[in-house]
Amino acid sequence: MTSLETAQTLRVGLVQLRTGRDPAANLDAVSALIRAAAADGARYVQTPETTNIMELDRARLFEQLAEEHKDTTLAALRDLARELKIHLHIGSLALKISDARAVNRAILIDPEGEISARYDKIHMFDVDLGNGESYRESGAYRPGERAVTADVDAIRIGLTICYDLRFPALYRALAEAGAKVLTVPSAFTRPTGEAHWHVLLRARAIETGAYVLAAAQGGKHENGRETYGHSLIVDPWGRVIAEGGTDPGVILAEIDMKEVASARARIPSLSNGRRFEVAEAQPVGRLHVVERRS
Repeated sequence: MTSLETAQTLRVGLVQLRTGRDPAANLDAVSALIRAAAADGARYVQTPETTNIMELDRARLFEQLAEEHKDTTLAALRDLARELKIHLHIGSLALKISDARAVNRAILIDPEGEISARYDKIHMFDVDLGNGESYRESGAYRPGERAVTADVDAIRIGLTICYDLRFPALYRALAEAGAKVLTVPSAFTRPTGEAHWHVLLRARAIETGAYVLAAAQGGKHENGRETYGHSLIVDPWGRVIAEGGTDPGVILAEIDMKEVASARARIPSLSNGRRFEVAEAQPVGRLHVVERRS
C-alpha cells in the first residue's frame, strides 16, 4: 500500500463485547476478537466503552481497578497491538486515579505498542431513565476537560465516549479541528439505544461530513445491566455501511476519505457555520420599529 493510499483509505474493524465483572476473562474475550479483526485485514480496531470491566457496585468496582501504569489489560493490549501491527483503539478502560476516583479513559495504541492518545470521557451519564434504571457516573468517575484528536495512518480521528454522543458541539469542534473520522465507543442502555442510537450516530455523521465508528457493548451483562449492541459504521452522508447485532463479534468496512471530501463539498456546513449571540426577546411594546416609506 502506498503512502497516498494509506492516507486516503483505511480498513477498520469494530469489536462488539459483552463485558463482565472479571477483567481477566474480559481480556481473553476481547483479545480473540481483536485477532479476528486483524486477520480480516483491519488496520484500525476499536473496542467498546469499559472494555476491561462492567460493574455497577462501586465497592466491587474499586476492588478491581488499577492505575494506568499497573493495569494488566492495557499492558496486554499494548503487546497485542505491537504483535499484530495495528492501531488499537481501546474504547475505554475504567482506571483508578485515587482510592475514591476513577477515569473512563479511551486509549489509542499505535502499531509499535506505544500510547499515541488518551481521552477522558467529558460528559458523565447521570440519569434516571424512568423504568427503574438509574445511573450516577459522576459518583465514581472524574470527567475529562479536553477534546482530543489523533492521527491514524495520516487520517485525523476525534475521540469521544458513549454519552458524549448527545452533545453535538463536541463533534463539530472535533471536525473543525480536522477530524474526518469520529469515534463513539459505547455501552448504551437497551431503552436509550432502541430510541436514539441510530439516529444520533447518523446525525453526527451528517452534521460533520465525517465517518462515525461506534463499537458497542451488547446483551445482558453479568452485573444485570442490558446494553443495546448494534455497533455501527456510518459514512459521511449518514448511511449505515456496517452494523452488528446484540452478540459479541466483529464488523468491518473500508473507509475512504474521498467520501468525506465529497460530502463536505455537497453540504459545506462546516465552512458555512457562523458564530452568533443569543439575545433575550423584548416585549412587543418595547420594540423600536422603523417604518420604511416610499
